[in-house]
Amino acid sequence: MDPVEVAAAPPEAGPGPAWRSKCPWGAPNTASMSCSLADVMSEQLAKELQLEEESAAFPEVVAVAEGPLITAENVDTSSDLMLAQMLQMEFDREYDAQLRREEKKINGDSKVSISFENYRKVHPYDSDSSEDEVDWQDTRHDPYRADKPTTTPRKGFIGKGKDITTKHDEVVCGRKNTARMENFAPEFQVGDGIGMDLKLSNQVFNALKQHAYSEERRSARLHEKKEHSTAEKAVDPKTRLLLYKMVNSGMLETITGCISTGKESVVFHAYGGNATEDKVIPPECAIKVFKTTLNEFKNRDKYIKDDYRFKDRFSKLNPRKVIRMWAEKEMHNLTRMQNAGIPCPEVVILKKHVLVMSFIGQDQVPAPKLKDVTLSSEDMKKAYYQVLNMMQQLYKECNLVHADLSEYNMLWHDGKVWFIDVSQSVEPTHPHGLEFLFRDCKNVSQFFQKGGVAEALNERELFNAVSGFNITADNEVDFQEEIEALEKMNEDHVQNHGKKLAMFSSDGDPPIYDE
Repeated sequence: MDPVEVAAAPPEAGPGPAWRSKCPWGAPNTASMSCSLADVMSEQLAKELQLEEESAAFPEVVAVAEGPLITAENVDTSSDLMLAQMLQMEFDREYDAQLRREEKKINGDSKVSISFENYRKVHPYDSDSSEDEVDWQDTRHDPYRADKPTTTPRKGFIGKGKDITTKHDEVVCGRKNTARMENFAPEFQVGDGIGMDLKLSNQVFNALKQHAYSEERRSARLHEKKEHSTAEKAVDPKTRLLLYKMVNSGMLETITGCISTGKESVVFHAYGGNATEDKVIPPECAIKVFKTTLNEFKNRDKYIKDDYRFKDRFSKLNPRKVIRMWAEKEMHNLTRMQNAGIPCPEVVILKKHVLVMSFIGQDQVPAPKLKDVTLSSEDMKKAYYQVLNMMQQLYKECNLVHADLSEYNMLWHDGKVWFIDVSQSVEPTHPHGLEFLFRDCKNVSQFFQKGGVAEALNERELFNAVSGFNITADNEVDFQEEIEALEKMNEDHVQNHGKKLAMFSSDGDPPIYDE
């Protein structure tokens, strides 16, 4: 086949002006190339022509990746491992580029910026981006952050001769203490002490460390108190759950609200629900919720740790159990008083630290305390003799001493006095039982004497009348000394013969104090 002229022939040189050869709009001088039709249809020739055009259009080709894993020189692409490494490297670079875009999008113009440095697959200095494109926030080193003080070597000093510096140097220790403050709790604001080159002495650092530790413990206590304690007129979640269960079971119809608050408990009013086979629910109930805060029970363990009924179960290491025992103790004391016929609230049920009793009052209005009610002289005299009789019954028949009897713990309802709040009541055999009885007699005697009851006995006469003793002392100091001697005698008797011999007999006479 005859060759075919593919390229056009060059223009003939003829006479003409010189500027024609330099005209930019003139036809370019191209070299002629002759080839066969088979060469024109060859794929290899097409690829070569395409590469020549690409090299002419893009004279400087930047490699997409550098390094031995992704270059095509001396690489055996038939290896699957090598191909996998090349693909992984390309994926890591694309992932890092996506992280940089996310950083730029989130940070914007904010002075405070974030960095995904820890999540990058390839370190910035290995990437294909130029050094100018790497922001300071993308690196671990912050040029505006002060460097931490260098550590002292194991030998304990640095330098030589006169320039030696030991680890006990004041400046070195001060800077180290400033750096250690960053280990405090996040809630403790320490500021930028390193940037200001702050030097803290050991004394100041130890004081700050102790204060930070105390603040951390205090915040933990406040959180615990909020979650697990009762407030003034509210209950914690566990107590609320107990009350919900009582209402859902039908024992209580509804809980109306708080009627009284005290140091150790909160009292709510509720309407009784359906009666059961073994329990009669009164129409109105009083719910006494003992506070689960431990502040009020720190000094009240003396009422329970020496009571033989709870002595074996008392544990000062677990104060929350003491609170439940406190509620259980009031239930047992009220049961004794109810069996003896002493006017007091009737126990309905006890659930942990929640005690349900009958309500002393009517239509959600509680009965007034004896200190708040105004009685006539006849009623006051009647109330005094009733209180005297109830104290004697409590001591002889119930074998109890109220231990906190006063006009604040006596109610006036239906023309008679009612005793309440007997959680701290103890037996006369308690090491301080007679002291508690004398204090009760003193409170009762002073109240009724101020109320105008001429027949009211003084505290010493009232103590002898209630206890059955005949202590003849001219003054109160000698009287209390004899009481302490009787308590000592009682304690020795209990230790020698056991607690059962120390209990009162059925006729109410205390054999321990028999003279």
